[in-house]
Amino acid sequence: MLKKTLLILLVIFTAKISQAQTADEVYDKYTDFNLAMLQNEHDKALDLGQQILPDTAKLNSKVRLSFYNGLAKLYEDDSQSVKAIEYYNRVASAQPDYYVAHRALGYLYIKDISGKPANEIVIDAAYINKAKKALPHLEKAQACDPDDDTLNLIKTLYRNIKDDKDLGSLPERLNQLKKNCIDILDTQ
Repeated sequence: MLKKTLLILLVIFTAKISQAQTADEVYDKYTDFNLAMLQNEHDKALDLGQQILPDTAKLNSKVRLSFYNGLAKLYEDDSQSVKAIEYYNRVASAQPDYYVAHRALGYLYIKDISGKPANEIVIDAAYINKAKKALPHLEKAQACDPDDDTLNLIKTLYRNIKDDKDLGSLPERLNQLKKNCIDILDTQ
């Protein structure tokens, strides 16, 4: 009985080892993932991303962060906002000064409320919640890469949620936020 148990455990262990990707294999897939993204092979890049996800711990932390950012962008382009938000949040949490992820998050949070004519916007609890989630991200993006459209959106959101206090202190916050801005993720 003990021999059978050991044999079964050995077979299971061997099967698991043969299925697991080595760190080099995961990194090779990551380079293929980047190449597919650069060549606008969206479906191939998404497929490679799905293959890499279970083994992201085998990538160093900076490469993993870059991978999450690329995957988030793919999901965003594929209109999978929930997944894009998940991975952009990982990037923004790990690298809070990387404003590109913040810009994406800000616009994704308000995706279904921005661009509507003013007479079609309903200021309800859901709108206020989305605006409050979006605003810190939009502010970081605006501080690091000023843009009239983003600034107007920020001001409109504050006016719509009737937050005059934060609207009034916006210039001070933007000035503070612009001190540490990163526009490219380091993978080394």
